[in-house]
Amino acid sequence: MTASTESLRAIIAKADEKLMAARRDLESGFPGEASSRAYYAAFHAMTAILAVRGLSFSSHMQTIGAFNREFVKSGIFAPETTRQIQRLFDDRQTADYDWIISVDKQTASEDVTNAEALVKACRSFIEQHTSS
Repeated sequence: MTASTESLRAIIAKADEKLMAARRDLESGFPGEASSRAYYAAFHAMTAILAVRGLSFSSHMQTIGAFNREFVKSGIFAPETTRQIQRLFDDRQTADYDWIISVDKQTASEDVTNAEALVKACRSFIEQHTSS
């Protein structure tokens, strides 16, 4: 069963909230936090687009794997999307859990840009494949 339009809007709103936080953290000099928020924006967008097809998963890796299977391997999203998502995930892991290595401003900026593009593309897909 696919998610309701109301649920999809709520999930995308959460992605937008994370993007706003990522931008704010980047501008405020917190690149690790920006990368972490950028990843979560992308994660929520992937969750929403999968919900259009009635798919829901209990882990981040399952969600990423299903997104790649359903939307990248099928040609809906470009092949480089897989690499971008993996990078977002890895940078979030570094930012949140690595005590030695940190995410720099340039990396965080790229993460925010990639997350913005993914959220935008997911929103567009959702709008095209759901009724109002």
